[in-house]
Amino acid sequence: MTGTDTGRTTGSDTGHTTGTGTGGATGAGTGRTIGSVLVANRGEIARRVFRTCRDLGISTVAVCSDADEGSPHAAEADAVVRLPGSTPADTYLRADLLVKAAEAAGADAVHPGYGFLSENADFARAVTAAGLTWIGPSAEAIAAMGSKTSAKRIAAAAGVPVATAPDPAEATADDLPLLVKAAAGGGGRGMRVVRELAALETELAAARAEAQAAFGDSEVFLEPYLPAGRHVEVQILADAHGTVWAVGERDCSVQRRHQKVVEETPAPGLDDALRAALHGAAADAARAVGYTGAGTVEFLLAPDGRFFFLEMNTRLQVEHPVTECVTGLDLVAHQIRIAEGAPLPAPVPPAPRGHAVQARLYAEDPARDWQPQAGRLHLFDVPGVTARFTAVAGADHGLRLDPGVEDGSDIGVHYDAMLAKAVAWAPTRTEALRRLAHALDRSRIHGPRTNRDLLVRILRHPEFAAGRADTAFLTRHHGELTGPGEQQAQERAEAESLCAAAAALADQAHRRLRAPAVAGRAGGWRNVPSVPHTARYLAGDTEHTVRYRTGRAGPVLLDRPGTRVVRAEPDRVVLETGGVRRTWTVTRRGDTVWVDTPGARLTLTAVSRFPEPGGRTAPGSLLAPMPGTVVRVAVAEGERVEAGQPLLWLEAMKMEHRVTAPADGTVTALHAHPGRQVDVGTVLAVVTADSPDPSDPVNHSDPVDPAGPEPRPTAPSDAEEPRP
Repeated sequence: MTGTDTGRTTGSDTGHTTGTGTGGATGAGTGRTIGSVLVANRGEIARRVFRTCRDLGISTVAVCSDADEGSPHAAEADAVVRLPGSTPADTYLRADLLVKAAEAAGADAVHPGYGFLSENADFARAVTAAGLTWIGPSAEAIAAMGSKTSAKRIAAAAGVPVATAPDPAEATADDLPLLVKAAAGGGGRGMRVVRELAALETELAAARAEAQAAFGDSEVFLEPYLPAGRHVEVQILADAHGTVWAVGERDCSVQRRHQKVVEETPAPGLDDALRAALHGAAADAARAVGYTGAGTVEFLLAPDGRFFFLEMNTRLQVEHPVTECVTGLDLVAHQIRIAEGAPLPAPVPPAPRGHAVQARLYAEDPARDWQPQAGRLHLFDVPGVTARFTAVAGADHGLRLDPGVEDGSDIGVHYDAMLAKAVAWAPTRTEALRRLAHALDRSRIHGPRTNRDLLVRILRHPEFAAGRADTAFLTRHHGELTGPGEQQAQERAEAESLCAAAAALADQAHRRLRAPAVAGRAGGWRNVPSVPHTARYLAGDTEHTVRYRTGRAGPVLLDRPGTRVVRAEPDRVVLETGGVRRTWTVTRRGDTVWVDTPGARLTLTAVSRFPEPGGRTAPGSLLAPMPGTVVRVAVAEGERVEAGQPLLWLEAMKMEHRVTAPADGTVTALHAHPGRQVDVGTVLAVVTADSPDPSDPVNHSDPVDPAGPEPRPTAPSDAEEPRP
């Protein structure tokens, strides 16, 4: 579909563009007043939409799978409709169930959020066919921009710069490197980098298979690959009366596996002419399909200043809060008003103020190939939060948190691993980065491992701080961002030693508080200075031993003579080292102890002095590296295998992880079969090596190599990247 461009104007400060296009296409700007909204989504985006609906006096309806029955988003809605099942395919990807849920709850409108069916034209048609208001662009606009190949043709016809690549049959070595991309979907699925011409056919076939499995569409195409390019996108708002706003741009270059991690606005280093050109091109692309509502036009910015259209996301983005923070706009409120038929309130959007940066907090382990993590989130505390889900801009509202979880939430394996988005606003970029890093560094997150430390290091990295990050930033700096150098390792070892000492002292205080009184002595303890106490803890694979003695003046750390114990309470320890006092907070649950202090934290497992005897896992055992579902098995019992050969694949949080053979040998036991759900440490198979490795049992999921083979996303999920 194309639209008519009449009278576009551009302002370099705001990127404002106006014009009359095809106006409201089918389903856009209905003119109805919305009274109740069903959010066809989950997690933080459902909570985000609910917040605006409450502000506007609109009732809310949540849908929840069985796995989400106790989730915060379900608890916050005025009404909840259960979607039987737990997997996305059975629940949030069922358009028929979602429409029935809206009808059953009496909702008169549907907001799709992002991910799942948010860019599904058939779902938009089904909503409007049921007589409901679709809070989004028309089904025709979604369909036109839903295929990246179709979108590129439309953009090129509208005069938007588009990167060209040869037909696969005509590619030569001069065209390398190339990027194979799926025409449908997104989030890194069906995407492969080709650096050698001989690998092109293999990568094309693999990408087609992956795209077919994830999106039901095997179409792929080629793009020039710019390893040092930047990902810059423009936020669009368009009404059904011909006004198109380009509401600033965002830099989303810091990515892992083509999935965004840190986003900011304004994009650093753009001059007024380049900014105006980007905003104008984005508005032209939106106008070409008669776009209405909120959307995002994504560009690849080359080092020489040229930019190329990548795609248009016909929905709200995960990173929309940074735009809200610098403009004061509530983008969700504007989505709702546009769906009701209202015009945008002015010919130009408000000028941005200051700078905003957002970090996506994931339950994952960046040092172990980004493996997703699952389990109970016991504590989730980010200090200094001044706003939750609300569009803010100003010094009084410096830190915004959009969480999908709360204390006690269970992080499962069925959905995306993002826990929350943390956003900082400040008058300058330097202050915004510092404010966000400070808050994350002092947050307390007790439960599954997260990427919090990685985010802090990114925000404080000299290259990122200078505004020079590109899409290869995380690959280039993976080692230093996930594993400290020699000096940092020494500092970390000292910090962990102090954390373990604080844990031991707090545990002793806790035991004294709980001990029954004996012979009139409070707590039932005697001071016996000649007998030292020993506490042992495990932090991952590292064991910490703490020796201390309790005297009349209090406990003394025997292995740290330069450290003075100022105070030791069950949940708070104050230590003085080198004349500097610091406070550690200590939280325990069973044998697990969390120790937090500004700039350092440690999760410890207490080691019993009297360990129970237990059997050793058989040599060659392959253990599940995470909770998940076995989706494929490539070997049979008795089969000969080679070291590194993929044996089976686990799916967790919509990512596939290969489990490989640890050595040349024979599969002597196979306990995995497609569809089996497993916990961390479950024995999946046993490979008896030709030359047994004394380090067995082992966990042979894919090695940590950011430049090597990656676990691949498998299906649409609930966060924006990865998602369709």
